[in-house]
Amino acid sequence: MTAVTDLLSPGGALVAESKSASRLFWERFREDKAALFAAGTIGLLVLIAIGGGPLAAWITGHPNDEAYQAIMENQFGLPKGPNAQFWFGADGEGRDLFVRTMYGARTSLLVGVVASGIAVLIGLVIGMIAGYFRGAVDTLLSRVGDVMLAMPQLLISIGIVAACSSNKNGCVAGLIQPGIPLVIMVIVIFSWPYIARLVRSFTLSLREKDFVEASRSLGASNTRIIFREILPNLIGPIIVYTTLLIPQSILFEAALSYLGLGVPPDTASWGGLLNDAQRFYDTAWWLMLFPGLFLVITTLAFNLLGDGLRDALDVRADR
Repeated sequence: MTAVTDLLSPGGALVAESKSASRLFWERFREDKAALFAAGTIGLLVLIAIGGGPLAAWITGHPNDEAYQAIMENQFGLPKGPNAQFWFGADGEGRDLFVRTMYGARTSLLVGVVASGIAVLIGLVIGMIAGYFRGAVDTLLSRVGDVMLAMPQLLISIGIVAACSSNKNGCVAGLIQPGIPLVIMVIVIFSWPYIARLVRSFTLSLREKDFVEASRSLGASNTRIIFREILPNLIGPIIVYTTLLIPQSILFEAALSYLGLGVPPDTASWGGLLNDAQRFYDTAWWLMLFPGLFLVITTLAFNLLGDGLRDALDVRADR
């Protein structure tokens, strides 16, 4: 896909300049300073998730699972606040909150990205099948998605996680184990219908386009049309929606962990740290401030990036 713009040559004649789709996208995207800043922030968060925890433990000399009650609890047994050695203070067990927060980035981003990726893949396949073949297939798949969307997500998620976590062998004959895999499964169950509905609506529109009709008239199979004609035109909307789905998945994990039903207590996550902070919310402000701040920054960055990508990929945008 290219765009042609008219330019004046040195002699005053009009010259046509062709711009590729990638160049048009970059020119639009770089104008959005908020989106560029969000992309840089997400890049930094990814680096923190990859090596921030071990690096923080090495800098401070405080391992993730080691408690320091002797030096980080006052005479009333309450954790002390930020200081030169413990930059974010200590949690309720006397562990370094800075180190725990850095390790929590890995857990929260891992759950958000993996769960969103699986949900997008499932929704993409189901949405394309329903939108392209229509008829009974569309009706069946769409009704299944509607039923999933009508369910109270948080209540059912709490029930599933509580039931599976009560048994050390997990659920589905041990296929789903308590902890991160279980949280990812729950997020995927309630996320794919949104993707499927979005993809279905785009597919219904694309299957009637002239280029699809041309491929069909040349004898192209349904599989070839779906993967060579329709799927490439879905990449833009899917990328945008994925950047918006990731923070939702992170917040979902944080909500479950906040309720004590997410990742195991010995695994640091931002939601789990907020859950631990409930006991000291009126005396230890730092326990909620730092994990909550990282959660807000991550959610805001992904949403700003999604808005920027949506504007840059919009071919109807008047720039």
